[in-house]
Amino acid sequence: MLLPHPLANLSVEETNIASEVVKKCHPDSILDFRVIYLQEPLKAELVKFLDLEHAGHVTPESPRPPRLARVHYGVIRKEQQPESVEAVVDIEKKERISYETVPEGVHYSFTMDELVSVVKVCESSSLLQAKIAALALPEGFQAVIEPWPYGGLDKGDEDRRYFQALVFAMDMRSGNPDANFYSYPLPLIPVVDWLKKEVIRVDELSTGGEHDPYISTAPTSGVIDHCKPSDYVPEMTNYGMRTDLQPLSVIQPNGPSFSVEDESLVKWQKWRMRVSFNPREGAVLHDIRYDGRPVLYRLSISDMTVPYADPRAPFHRKQAFDFGDGGVGHCANNLELGCDCLGVIKYFDGVVNKPDGKAEVSRNVICLHEQDNGINWKHTNWRTGRAVVTRRRELVVQYILTVANYEYIFNYKFDQAGGIAVEVRATGIVSAVNIDPGKTAPWGNVVSPGVLAQNHQHVFCVRIDPSIDGHENTVVQQESLPLPFDARQNPNGNAYRVQETRITTSGGFDAAPQNARLFKIQNLDKSNPVSGKPVGYKIVPPATQLLLADPRSRQAQRALFGQHHLWVTKYKDDELYAGGRYTLQSKVEKEGVADAAARCDDVLQSDVVVWSVLGLTHNPRVEDWPVMPVEMIQLHINPVDFFTANPAIDVPSNRDIASKLCRGQDVIENEAVVNGIASCGTSAVDKKESLCSSGDCVLNQRIK
Repeated sequence: MLLPHPLANLSVEETNIASEVVKKCHPDSILDFRVIYLQEPLKAELVKFLDLEHAGHVTPESPRPPRLARVHYGVIRKEQQPESVEAVVDIEKKERISYETVPEGVHYSFTMDELVSVVKVCESSSLLQAKIAALALPEGFQAVIEPWPYGGLDKGDEDRRYFQALVFAMDMRSGNPDANFYSYPLPLIPVVDWLKKEVIRVDELSTGGEHDPYISTAPTSGVIDHCKPSDYVPEMTNYGMRTDLQPLSVIQPNGPSFSVEDESLVKWQKWRMRVSFNPREGAVLHDIRYDGRPVLYRLSISDMTVPYADPRAPFHRKQAFDFGDGGVGHCANNLELGCDCLGVIKYFDGVVNKPDGKAEVSRNVICLHEQDNGINWKHTNWRTGRAVVTRRRELVVQYILTVANYEYIFNYKFDQAGGIAVEVRATGIVSAVNIDPGKTAPWGNVVSPGVLAQNHQHVFCVRIDPSIDGHENTVVQQESLPLPFDARQNPNGNAYRVQETRITTSGGFDAAPQNARLFKIQNLDKSNPVSGKPVGYKIVPPATQLLLADPRSRQAQRALFGQHHLWVTKYKDDELYAGGRYTLQSKVEKEGVADAAARCDDVLQSDVVVWSVLGLTHNPRVEDWPVMPVEMIQLHINPVDFFTANPAIDVPSNRDIASKLCRGQDVIENEAVVNGIASCGTSAVDKKESLCSSGDCVLNQRIK
């Protein structure tokens, strides 16, 4: 029997075993299964196995970490708050080996079934339906309920499980189920008591502008009369589709340069890594190595928060933690060939569970592909006219989330020079509220008649667990600072000094682009034979805006990780989430990165974790409507004195034989290919020499 790798996702069979074990522990109870996924091995145990694996010594008899499942479920009791339990099940022994009851005052993440139920509660609520009826929607319009997490509890709220919902109107006259209902926001927010399964109140929203009172008056009929349709599905738009766009295809006639073994091990060029998927973080990368050398033990998107900046109640509660509140398992897209990824694609499936604990496969939640990203390196010898140029090819691991109105596209990109980029793209439809005709507001922008898109932020946290030539690493802050005139050290005033400071105690740190501040993760026990400096990788924290909410506010207290651009903590098993284990309806971040940093651990040449916080401050523009073009942000993790030369110096400078020359309206064959020239930068003694300039390879005369 082929044993699964310790980092492989739970199979359907293993997931079903875990749920059956739990059911036997509660023979007379009704259970509601939330998530079942792999409980990753303790690091100390897994590292021993990985060392054996990389030494080529793994056999069926080799000791390996136990195969464990983490099971989060609720025990349902009539008219009582369900008891929430997190258990760990040993799959092989078919035993529940540990469990803990989630303490009171903590709210476990919601499920898709809960959101569906919230919609049904709202649709059957006489209170809400009366409020909607009072708006006297135009004929052919129907209310649409969009469930949301409640945000942080207000001071007067009883500590119960709540949901809130945004309400829109949909024009049903077209008969198209994809008509854009976000064009018609209604000024109502119902609040649902989950235990009672009822709408306990309906918050009526102000529709005024900058100089109007924050407190609303009862909405009246005609609130969407000034709104206009804003559709985006092709068959409903009135723009017409462009007709002058020719196909642009990614062609790999010999297949991809990567390989995938046992559905988790990816090998590409000199890179090797494991890919997994879990319902909290989405795609996670493990045991990342370059040319056999360890670089990262684990890489993931740890958390994110989206706080809205409209000062009028109840919008202070409009704050989502898209990873912690509900997890990403239920909102990961099932990616489609030729749409979300191009070229030769390898898809990875995820395994999720139904409320009864039965497993099901979620297809194509991760895609793996190669892409061209311009020039990798190039140099032209001006004396001979010979240019050698190589293309920058990247391996991309991608997953996409649809969270109500928004889409988030997450990419891990690996290049041929040993670099890693973590990229986030935000798209989808901006969250909007109703505004009166002719009015504007400083807390948002009118993107369509009657539609105010509110200002907000997207704050992400990337968790980087390094293993730079080993698991004992040190983070070093480097800055480039001006050096004053000095007769001995800087006699001409042109020098500057590079200052390096080792971080010895866990804590939070900030970007400083004016000082070219970066952070090196070094192994002080391994020196580069050329420079003599410790081998390492560097992070330049994106100097993006941190959380703007007042530090005393509920929004800021719930997302303490948004206080700094970078955190350094000491590794601790299961300490994975920047915002803490439970973010739904939280009042303050607990067990998150701020608490980890507050331990003031010694992090000098130890097992450290680096948390990089980056974000987008989104003040909407008209061009974001009806669907916004992607906004992108990247984090780069690049080698610094890790290699003895450019690691991509051995990348071939091959000419793309599929490229053609365009002259006016005519497309002709690549002349260089016709003449038998296979590479960019042929020898100057070749009579048919060519010059690659700006990425276009054409027959050229030698530079005199």
